[in-house]
Amino acid sequence: MTAAPEAITTRPATSADMPAISGLSARVFGPGRFVRTAYRVREGTPDVSAFCRVAVLGDRLVAAIRMTEIAIGGRGGALLLGPLAVDPDFANQGHGRRLIAESIAAAREHGRELVLLVGDMPYYGRLGFSPVPKGQIQMPGPVDLARLLALELQTAAIERFRGGVAAAAAPNEEAPRS
Repeated sequence: MTAAPEAITTRPATSADMPAISGLSARVFGPGRFVRTAYRVREGTPDVSAFCRVAVLGDRLVAAIRMTEIAIGGRGGALLLGPLAVDPDFANQGHGRRLIAESIAAAREHGRELVLLVGDMPYYGRLGFSPVPKGQIQMPGPVDLARLLALELQTAAIERFRGGVAAAAAPNEEAPRS
């Protein structure tokens, strides 16, 4: 009798995962990833939040999602999704969608209101994201406004968020004002 093949499992990311996550991101996105506006928002933030997740096959990291606490116009309660990285050997098998769904469920459970990202509407639209109304939310650098997308975790959340995006303050500090 042969052993069943090992299954891909998901779990919250930990700081111990960061070397593997960084390596995966480097393979998937290359060195140009650091000049993206979303990376500017994440500078100086913790590498892992309660909403980051990974997919693993044994000891091999096959996918990872980062969710960063942000403030929009000084209002907390929002998250920036990304990067979402999937090992090319495991692409198009639903691992990214699964991590997104799990991260969003955790964010909703913990009272977050909105998830923001810079991404492709054909992919993220299937997951409930929609374009941010033009001029309502500003990233700290150039962004194709057609790629600035949001998912409301609470009814009419997008209406409560206006202004510039910045990393959120630590939980016991007031969020920075833009």
